[in-house]
Amino acid sequence: MFRTALRNVLAHKTRLLMTVLAVMLGVAFVSGTLVFTNTISDAYRNSSAKGFDHLDVAVQPNHQESKGNSVGKTPELTEALLDESAKVPGAASATGVVNGFTAIADKDGDLIGQGWQSEGSNYSGAEDPRYPLVSGHAPSGRNEVLLDAKTAERAGYRVGDTVRISIDGPVLKPTVTGIFTTDDGNVAAGGSLALFDTATAQRLFGKTGTYDEIDVRAKAGVSQAALKAELDKVLPGNLVETTTGSQLADDQAEMISSEMGSFRQMLLVFAGIALFVGTFIIANTFTMLVAQRTRELALLRAVGASRRQVTRSVLIEAFVVGAVAGVAGLVAGIGIGVGLRSLMGSLGATVPDGPLVISPGTVVTALAVGVVITMLAAWLPGRRAAKIPPVAAMSSLHAQATTKSLVLRNTLGALFAGGGVAVVLAATSMEGSDGQAPMGLGAVLLIIGVFILTPLLSRPLIAAASPVLRIFGVSGKLARQNSVRNPRRTAATASALMIGLTLITGMTVMAGSLQQAIDKMASSALRADYVVSMANGNGLSPDVDATLRELDGVTATSPLRNAPSRIDGETEYLTGVNGSSIADLTELPMDSGAFEVGGTRVVVDDDTATSHGWRTGSTFTAHYEDGKAERLTVAGVYVGNEMIRGIMLDNRTLTPHLTDPTDMQVMVKTAARASDATKDALEKALGANPAIKVQDKKDLSNEIAQMSTLILNMVYGLLAMAVIVAVLGVINTLAMSVFERSQEIGMLRAIGLDRKGIKRMVRLESLVISLFGGVLGIGLGVFFGWAAGELVASRMATYELVLPWTRMGVFLLLAATVGVLAALWPARRAARLNMLTAIKSQ
Repeated sequence: MFRTALRNVLAHKTRLLMTVLAVMLGVAFVSGTLVFTNTISDAYRNSSAKGFDHLDVAVQPNHQESKGNSVGKTPELTEALLDESAKVPGAASATGVVNGFTAIADKDGDLIGQGWQSEGSNYSGAEDPRYPLVSGHAPSGRNEVLLDAKTAERAGYRVGDTVRISIDGPVLKPTVTGIFTTDDGNVAAGGSLALFDTATAQRLFGKTGTYDEIDVRAKAGVSQAALKAELDKVLPGNLVETTTGSQLADDQAEMISSEMGSFRQMLLVFAGIALFVGTFIIANTFTMLVAQRTRELALLRAVGASRRQVTRSVLIEAFVVGAVAGVAGLVAGIGIGVGLRSLMGSLGATVPDGPLVISPGTVVTALAVGVVITMLAAWLPGRRAAKIPPVAAMSSLHAQATTKSLVLRNTLGALFAGGGVAVVLAATSMEGSDGQAPMGLGAVLLIIGVFILTPLLSRPLIAAASPVLRIFGVSGKLARQNSVRNPRRTAATASALMIGLTLITGMTVMAGSLQQAIDKMASSALRADYVVSMANGNGLSPDVDATLRELDGVTATSPLRNAPSRIDGETEYLTGVNGSSIADLTELPMDSGAFEVGGTRVVVDDDTATSHGWRTGSTFTAHYEDGKAERLTVAGVYVGNEMIRGIMLDNRTLTPHLTDPTDMQVMVKTAARASDATKDALEKALGANPAIKVQDKKDLSNEIAQMSTLILNMVYGLLAMAVIVAVLGVINTLAMSVFERSQEIGMLRAIGLDRKGIKRMVRLESLVISLFGGVLGIGLGVFFGWAAGELVASRMATYELVLPWTRMGVFLLLAATVGVLAALWPARRAARLNMLTAIKSQ
């Protein structure tokens, strides 16, 4: 039986090629994902470990919890603690470290790197071993700075050039006095690093006389653990905490692994979808192969082969196919991993250098996935073939499915589909995240149910295309009959395309509806023409609001100044605003009271008011970060949204209690309204600062929706793999169907149907099957998009369903294109059959 199975594999090389390709694509996606994420993780891990080579123990502030009505403050690492750390037995040196956001502009004025990766720090002394100089000398004073080599290379800066830099708003123009190298992870990932002398860094980052961290080096022969123990004896444990360099490296490596793990899981989900779609093709292929060899298998049964041996022979064929596909997929996956890394580089995402990582786990996973998926898909056709009595198989009495089996299948499908719909509808009545898990379960049940019911659905839906097919005469009529001749085969072929289009359509419906909701929110909540903020989300200097307020044409401004407080024993963030102008800059619906901010009168969003049991006229005590307390009165309760929420009070009330006031954003209203000229004027007034964003309402809504757009584009790209697999499935089914109907095609040719008619018949059959899968996929996608939107609507008042008719039309056209392209080779093959040879073939 083993030799028989191998002979069958070799005898049907062309027929099995598509199956191998389908499995190979799925395996390639899995192995490519593992190779790519393992390589990137290893590169970042090694790079981050190098970043801790210059410290043995790090002394950091011990972040204290807020207790009672006091606002928790971060302890300061002073010069005294630095000197004390350097004198500890076993310490060779101690270096104070100051960090902060530092935006660097290139020579065109654009921000270098991503905002959150733009960092600044201090260069200690005349020669800092942490940052080896490539050229130049150490910085001294406010007008000198060092740049990392990668940033200098990207922007074309050299020693002696003037560079434009921003810390919290105002533009600085220091001279580049040196270029250095670094193993800093942010720089390796495409960010930038600027270094100032210690005093300048402390002043710029608002930490005069203090540090963010103290790095201690051990003397020769002293271990990190021993040095940490000595530091713990001397330093105040209630103010600082010590961590060894090796522990910091391990923690960062774990964090990188965790972050890459989430990315890996997302990619593997799409690989799983491709494999799931491929499973239909494999099952379809083996079903047809077994059906074509029914008499051969019956003869084996007649000469003594048992049911188990027949099933085993089919599984051996599947094992061989899966093993070949697994090896090919692994090789292709390695290429995909290399390609993804190169793609990141071409898109501007710099990654650290490192070797390609192909772990034993990746190899085992690739081979196991290929073999297991193929054997599972082939098991049912093999088992079904083994159960056919030899005499019945030889006389083809087994061909038709029994009424009992059809009733059982349809009943099971109806139960799954009905249960799925019920669970999804129940989930839509839940709040936010509570409904996510039930909705996911309902979606899976519904998709399984529709797949089981697809043979039943195929007849009425394909029959609906009859009026159009009649236009093509005999070819159209034959195409319709061929499409419904074997409903199970049609269902399996169409389902592969259905799953991909379901996901694509559902995501598109969600993204379009969310974009409109955000646009509506921005236009309804803001009267301001512009919102000014930092590129990385950090605080703005109060000088920015002062500069904008004095500009000609600016009619109103208000900074939004966040500050922590303790209210009723809980931490609540207060938002300081310009009480005299905030009502002119926002348009928030009021639940009760008036939008009146001034003195001790505040307005509160509805969620915060509900959580504290407040209403208009309620009073409460706010404890500020300077330890003082004040009694505030709720003048009104407004309906909050994703853009504006919280407790608003006048900045003249809040600011005196803040040690270092910064603004999260500044709202601006102008007499000329929003226009390109007005935006340019505001940006010019702020020094054309690369670190500052000036955004109108459309810019704000686009930024908020950017993540969903990015995810949608990734979904389109990743699900392209599933669509390619679906195309292979259609080609495979048609090609084998043509082989199976060779005699019939020969008879059609003999009675007068020409080659063009044969080609048209096969193409129309493919088109009908693909459109059938497309209609099912788009219908399910719209339903899932609506259901998921109901969860979003429970948390976003402006959300409403938007059906992207144009894109859905494009998706249907895509399904039709898949059908046309998939039929090219099978149709050509069918037309070229010799009619006499075909008639004698069976």
